[in-house]
Amino acid sequence: MYSIGEGGAGATQPSLIAAGGKEEPSLREEWMEKIGDIRMPRTAMNKLVMNYLVTEGFKDAAVRFQEEAGVSAGQDLGMLDNRINMRDNIQAGKIQEAISLVNQLHPQLLDNDRHLLFHLQQQHLIELIREQKIEEALQYAAENLAERGEEDSAVLQELERTLALLAFDDPASCPFADLLSPGHRQQVASQLNAAILRAEHAESTQSKLAVSLKMLLWAQEELDKKRVRYPHMQLSTGQIEEPK
Repeated sequence: MYSIGEGGAGATQPSLIAAGGKEEPSLREEWMEKIGDIRMPRTAMNKLVMNYLVTEGFKDAAVRFQEEAGVSAGQDLGMLDNRINMRDNIQAGKIQEAISLVNQLHPQLLDNDRHLLFHLQQQHLIELIREQKIEEALQYAAENLAERGEEDSAVLQELERTLALLAFDDPASCPFADLLSPGHRQQVASQLNAAILRAEHAESTQSKLAVSLKMLLWAQEELDKKRVRYPHMQLSTGQIEEPK
């Protein structure tokens, strides 16, 4: 058993001074004191970490964690290899290889999920533009994406954003240069990973840790809407800030 303390939460904020001159703890200090009283079994934390590693397809880390923490992965980790290969292909810009592997392992997946298919094809188009293969990019867009754009306004908007990269000698200077970022590749890889988990009838397509963070964000947004003063957590740094 262990407790969650103030480590990594940032420097202690100054206490408030009451009218009588007596120091009163700040809201942040009270919050951190309550968090410090929380007790969470190490086994529960280990299972949470393992669930994240398996769901996201971090096989090597899962194997090491299984050995070091003595927590079971709950499945044959060798089954992660195909998802890992698809993710690695997308992150390396090898979209056609990823699509080929998907069709080989889950032949109906892309036929049934046209939204996912579009994002994979869009990413391939982005990779062609990144490599300055202009004629090939235009031909690919005309043959594979133009018809989809006519059917769906959202698809058309995304296609227009992508093709706008061609209007710049340096696509990185385009207002839609975010499409060229590694983060966009990761977004597509995550979408494919979730779709494969659904196809394999996994218990969940998201890790329990990711779900918990989304719940935290939702709770903070609701409190902000109601203008409730509370110590706000910055997820990018893990710091808990004094309410403004």
